[in-house]
Amino acid sequence: MAQNTEVVVIGGGYAGVMAANRLTQRDDVTVTLINPRPVFVHRIRLHQAVGGSQDMVVDYREVLAKGVRLVVDTAARIDAAEHSVVLEAGGAVGYDYLIYAVGSGSADPGVPGAAEFAYPIAGLEEAQRLWSVLDSAPATAAVTVVGAGALGIETAAELAEAGRTVTLVCGEVLGPYLHPRVRRPIAKRLAKLGVSVLEGPDARVTAVTHDAVRLGSGRKLPSGVTVWTAGFSVPDLALRSGLSTDALGRLLTDETLTSVDDVRIVAAGDSAAPSDLPLRMSCQAAGPLGAHAADTVLSRIAGEQPASINVGFFGLCVSLGRRAATVQLASKDDTANRFSIRGRLAVKIKESSYKGLLKHLADEARKPGSHTWPFKDDKRRQLLQAKRAEAPATAERAA
Repeated sequence: MAQNTEVVVIGGGYAGVMAANRLTQRDDVTVTLINPRPVFVHRIRLHQAVGGSQDMVVDYREVLAKGVRLVVDTAARIDAAEHSVVLEAGGAVGYDYLIYAVGSGSADPGVPGAAEFAYPIAGLEEAQRLWSVLDSAPATAAVTVVGAGALGIETAAELAEAGRTVTLVCGEVLGPYLHPRVRRPIAKRLAKLGVSVLEGPDARVTAVTHDAVRLGSGRKLPSGVTVWTAGFSVPDLALRSGLSTDALGRLLTDETLTSVDDVRIVAAGDSAAPSDLPLRMSCQAAGPLGAHAADTVLSRIAGEQPASINVGFFGLCVSLGRRAATVQLASKDDTANRFSIRGRLAVKIKESSYKGLLKHLADEARKPGSHTWPFKDDKRRQLLQAKRAEAPATAERAA
């Protein structure tokens, strides 16, 4: 009788759940998912938590295959030599293959007072804490949102639509990813909602206090509640476990998503850095990367050579309150272009993305191996060739 292959997935987000579900297509594979929470966090709805919405929490029974064993705990360390994951609560879970999908979270602000007085929103507990703070604050309290990426824009719009007085501090420019032509109508919508947008080199936060935000220009903004959305980071689990990472701590892999250190460890989602050319941290990439990570493991179990990743993008959906949105279109290599979708269609697209992401996971749980992704990035091969060609030249100059 053939022995089961034990596969452990660390992280129960979009990439981790997709990978765990996809692995169940083989009856001789036992899948264990390790996650610190007993519920799935629908991260792209976290900005709605500022209004008290609970739609970002989903029961795992709705998205996780029945054959996957859920261990509610935090991975403290990966012992690659022993093929095991040491748990914070004690004990360890052994594996034949490991999928590393620990995701991302709020970055260290690195600004005096920010860690103490500003409220991040990249995680469930952070979003719930912010809602509690806002619920207790006077309706007239000035709110400052720091960081003008998609999360910052969406949070500022959500708060303003709820009647809050909001200032969005961009640092440099509103929506760095956005094409200038697409940025203009988004700025117009924010202005209509009453959001004050501060851009330019002087709009950098240099300090945060309990009641104010200080900018590089020396200007002091009164702020009853300061929300921090500037930047994302990844857990340091790989680094602490002695595995090779990039500068941000993402696990370094080859193009099959296999760790450069260990053929039994495969990465997916925000915490993966294939060929040190990571894809944009996003739910858009998480699902395909999770599926591909599972395919890599299944190929190795079958004694086959895993395929290289080929994941493209379509753009970026940005909600601007509950009644408006913009879809920034992009090339498959994730370069934003001058085209966008606005109006009711954009709102429908954004709303459908909330349901669609969960449906992709649920469908994969029901029929493992069925998930596909239409967008492919054929330019990635060119980037890799250029990177490899540059490496010897760089080494020669250093010598």
